[in-house]
Amino acid sequence: MSERVVVAMSGGVDSSVAAALLCELGYDVVGIAMRLAPDTPERAARRRGTCCSHQDFEDARRVAERMGFPFYVIDLREEFGARVIGNFVGEYLAGRTPNPCVMCNREIKFDRLWERARALEAQFIATGHYARISRDATGRFHLLRAVDASKDQSYFLFSLTQQELARTMFPLGAMTKSEVRARARALGLANADKPESQEICFVPDRDYARFVEDRAQASDLRPGRVIDEHGAVLAAHPGVHRFTIGQRRGLGIARETPLYVREINRDSGDIVVGLRESLDCAGLIASEVSLIEPELRAIGSITAEVKIRYRHPALPATLNLGSTGRAEVRFTGGGVAVTPGQACVFYRGDEVLGGGFIEHRLEK
Repeated sequence: MSERVVVAMSGGVDSSVAAALLCELGYDVVGIAMRLAPDTPERAARRRGTCCSHQDFEDARRVAERMGFPFYVIDLREEFGARVIGNFVGEYLAGRTPNPCVMCNREIKFDRLWERARALEAQFIATGHYARISRDATGRFHLLRAVDASKDQSYFLFSLTQQELARTMFPLGAMTKSEVRARARALGLANADKPESQEICFVPDRDYARFVEDRAQASDLRPGRVIDEHGAVLAAHPGVHRFTIGQRRGLGIARETPLYVREINRDSGDIVVGLRESLDCAGLIASEVSLIEPELRAIGSITAEVKIRYRHPALPATLNLGSTGRAEVRFTGGGVAVTPGQACVFYRGDEVLGGGFIEHRLEK
C-alpha cells in the first residue's frame, strides 16, 4: 500500500506541481486547500492576485481532477484569525513589525494541517515551498536552502523540529521556478502561468495601518511625536503602528537629507529618526529561539550567518545561545535596520540551524 501524503494546495502553480510530482512517484496523494483569510469587501473585489479565494480553490480542484486524487477544502479561519491575524495586529500596536508568513507556517501549516493529515491516516504532509530536507547517516534531518536561490523560502521554515521534518516533503526544493512552470505546462495544468501572489493574503490592498486600525480599539492606538536623536520634535503622528525600523517615506517630514526610523517607543509614542548610518548596530537579542539541532545549545557560542529579513543578505555573526530560548547575535561586520518582531534565521552555508524573533538591537 502506498504511503499517503497530504499536500497543502493554494491553487498556485507551485503546490500544484508539488502534488503532481508526488503522484508520479507513486504516493497516495490527498490535496487540501486551507481557507484562512476572512471574507472582506477588499478581497471580494480582488479575486485574482490573492490567495484563499474561491477561484484559487477551483484552480486547485481542477489540478486534483486532472491528476486523479481527492481534494478537500478545510476551514481554518478561526485558528488563522487567532494565531496569525491576532499576532499581526498586536505586534504592530506594540511598535513591532511582524512576519505573518512565518507565523502561518509555524501555527497553521505545520500544526493545524498536520492534525488534519493525521486524521486522514497520512504519513506525510507536503507543500510547494522552495526548500530542501536531507537525512544524514545518523538519521538526523537537516533543512537546507532551495537550489533556486531567488525563490528560496527556508527563512520562513526555521521553527521546524526534527519530528516535523521527518514527516514533511518539499518536492520543489531542487527545481527552479522556470522548471516548475515548464513541468506544469507539460502536465497540462491550467494554472501553469498563473501569476504569483505578492502580498499578505489578508491585506490585499497592502494598507497595513488601516487594517490594524480597523481591528483595534481606539485606546490601543498610540499616537505621539516624531523626534530626532537629540529629542527635537519634528512632527506628530497618529500611531506607532504606522512605522517600521528603516522606514524613510511617510514620516511627515520635509528634509533635504533623508531621515529613517531608528527607534519605535510604544510606551511614549515617540518615533526616533536619524540619518542612514544611525541604523547600524552591533547585533541583536533574539527571543523564542528554536534550533533544528537542539544539541547546539550545549556548545554555547557558534559562528553562523544570520538573515534579519527575508530579502536581506545573510550577515556573518557569532551566536551566544542560552538555555532560556534567547540568543545574543553579534555581527562580525555590523548590521543595519534591525527590526523588532522580524524573524532572524541562522544559517551555516546552505543549512538552516534555527532562528528566533528579534527583540531589540545591540548598540555599538
